[in-house]
Amino acid sequence: MNQTIHIDADWRSLFHYGEELCGDRVMMKRNDEAFVMVLADGLGSGVKANILSTLTSTIITDMIFEGLTLHEAVETIAATLPVCEDREVAYSTFTILKINFITSKAYLAQYDNPLAVFIRDNQIMEIEKKEVFIGEKKIYESQFDLQPGDHIMYFSDGILYADTEMQLNLNWGQKDVEDFLAAAIQKEDPARECTRILLAMVNSLYGGKPTDDCTVAAVRILPARETVVMAGPPKDKKDDETVMHRLLSATDQKIVCGGTTSQIAARFLQTDVVPDTDTPMLDDVPPKAFIKGIDLVTEGQLTLQKVNFLFQKALKDKDFYEEMILSKEEDGASCLFRALALSSAVTFIMGLSENKGHQNLAGVSLDAKKMLIQQISDSLNELGKFVSIEMY
Repeated sequence: MNQTIHIDADWRSLFHYGEELCGDRVMMKRNDEAFVMVLADGLGSGVKANILSTLTSTIITDMIFEGLTLHEAVETIAATLPVCEDREVAYSTFTILKINFITSKAYLAQYDNPLAVFIRDNQIMEIEKKEVFIGEKKIYESQFDLQPGDHIMYFSDGILYADTEMQLNLNWGQKDVEDFLAAAIQKEDPARECTRILLAMVNSLYGGKPTDDCTVAAVRILPARETVVMAGPPKDKKDDETVMHRLLSATDQKIVCGGTTSQIAARFLQTDVVPDTDTPMLDDVPPKAFIKGIDLVTEGQLTLQKVNFLFQKALKDKDFYEEMILSKEEDGASCLFRALALSSAVTFIMGLSENKGHQNLAGVSLDAKKMLIQQISDSLNELGKFVSIEMY
């Protein structure tokens, strides 16, 4: 890996009370070099605001990610957004964050949203900014260096002045939010905890009935580390040693999936595969095992099937995702889910040897395993992880 840092990113929203759609929208995109996350706040609330923020966040994210300038992105937005019939304006505020994983530098552009908060070692760090005018829009641009442990949080204006009545709470403004975050956010807190903490406070201030859409986006800077998962033996036995060296090169967790794969790992490490006899058996998840020098050892395809199911469910239900991460269950699927979900980068080493013992088992084949690993990889990508698949 060429990256010097990785990121953990999350966002979540509270809807305007009584509305079925949120007028705020967050879009994320990344590759091996860069990450872009845009928060847009559409004019008003409901359907119109949702359309405005969706168009804004999608267009800006794509354009900035592809290397176009802020000027080009804003001009495209101005030409694209539909005009509100009531107020005769096309209006959506936005905050753009772009992070380069190679240089550890951040670019921030802010238009009419509350100012982003940069936290380092429980201290609010001032972000130097310059004013840029594009048309009549005054935009603040910033560039600054990042290091592991930093947090960046930004939000829509529904977060400010939250009150149980439809009036300004002068005891809860930008400075108060910053002070709250500096006290509440710890260096090791994941992004999902940062968004949860702030929205819980805001929801309480609103008495559970927000009078505006409230959205928080959070990024936590991590050291660049890689989890490697070895799933299946290589097609050519001559590659066993190569694959094991690749597995052991992992700077985060080393995981082995599959019975034959476990034997290869144990033989290379000159140790034994020890069955897990303490964890209660589940009907649909075969038991784990232990190999000295390996962080997690599971069965292969059946466990991957369950993990894929869990990720599909987690993508649809954020509360379920949180429950799975905090779960204390020790079955192979739960352990593998947590290991992958808490990793910032995952590499699957997929062995292409066909298991002759599986030829007559429905749904258990090399092609099925490829599909499972690809689906799990897609889920991890959607959750903001770096994922790659290497085949042997």
